[in-house]
Amino acid sequence: MGLKDELHLNKPLASVEHEALMNLYYTAARLKKRAGEFFGPWGLTDVQFHLMMLLRHQGAGEGLSQARLSELMQVNRPNVTGLVDRLERQGLVRRTAADDRRYNIIQLTDKGDQLLDKTDAAYGHEMRQVMGALSKSELAALIQACGKLRQNL
Repeated sequence: MGLKDELHLNKPLASVEHEALMNLYYTAARLKKRAGEFFGPWGLTDVQFHLMMLLRHQGAGEGLSQARLSELMQVNRPNVTGLVDRLERQGLVRRTAADDRRYNIIQLTDKGDQLLDKTDAAYGHEMRQVMGALSKSELAALIQACGKLRQNL
């Protein structure tokens, strides 16, 4: 079903570029909503889960600085600070002073690691279910198209 039908639009969108952009926007909004439904029972948001996964897979047990998390998540540092504050209050991450005391290293706690262990299989299943609508070649094309868009921005 096309966006025009899905949204019950009276007229087509102004251009194919606008239609493509609106498709990305509405798809992202639907993914965000689905993620909220999925992560809610674990007391997490999709962004918190993403931060924790970065710590697990990119931090390699050593953790990551808030500046590096900001880079990886493509958000400003105050946003990362707020995320870390909330996860720290839940006991899922901890801040450790680095050698250079101007920044902290963020690490998963045992509780955070255990929560990721619990969510891992369910997340993998959910991801395959959502993305399973696309073939491997369509997934590759989507990855390539998104990369081109990011380069253009």
